[in-house]
Amino acid sequence: MAHRPLIAPSILSADFARLGEEIHAVAGGGEIGADTRADWVHVDVMDAHFVPNLTLGLPVVQSLLKATDLPLDCHLMIEDPDRWAIGYAEAGAYNVTVHAEAAKDPVKIAKDLRAAGAKAGLSVKPGTPLEDHLDALKHYDTLLVMSVEPGFGGQSFIAEVLGKVRDARRLVDTGHLNVLVEIDGGINADTIEQAAEAGVDCFVAGSAVYSAADPGKAVAALRDLAANAQH
Repeated sequence: MAHRPLIAPSILSADFARLGEEIHAVAGGGEIGADTRADWVHVDVMDAHFVPNLTLGLPVVQSLLKATDLPLDCHLMIEDPDRWAIGYAEAGAYNVTVHAEAAKDPVKIAKDLRAAGAKAGLSVKPGTPLEDHLDALKHYDTLLVMSVEPGFGGQSFIAEVLGKVRDARRLVDTGHLNVLVEIDGGINADTIEQAAEAGVDCFVAGSAVYSAADPGKAVAALRDLAANAQH
């Protein structure tokens, strides 16, 4: 599993008044070169119903797609993703993730997202068992394991979810699933190594990137930590 770890800075921790500049700050071009370039930009869409927070929606995503060539990783923490998810794929998002707890027909959502040209992601909250969604996951490209309760940035990492990550990694390595394993919540220099050891492919990091003096260097440093911890 010696592949390059993917780092997806979460703009939930960025300055919403300067989103274009904040994404540019992780687009590479610093002293270290391409290592400072994020792999994806993670966009948290919250509707104040599925989660208690309200963030941004499709119009902002459409604007961001014009402002960057980094792939947008849209995480929809919303009710009724069966209705709304397709719009993000049609707009040009690279990966669109819906919540297993909110999707009425997750297999149909995955097919619709892929047909619209996006990767399809399925997310599970910390308390949601992976085994309940294995059949649906066969239709998905990405599994997003939440390592905090979804809704707010800056929360502490819940290490107990790493058992789910290990199970997913085992299923991928044995050919039972074909998903990229992503983790979101409390990922920073203190937690990324244990997540990498458990088998995560893509790491969402918010405050660990955007509270740093140089967000690009923070991306490179996190990637190095993850790479060194991988088996």
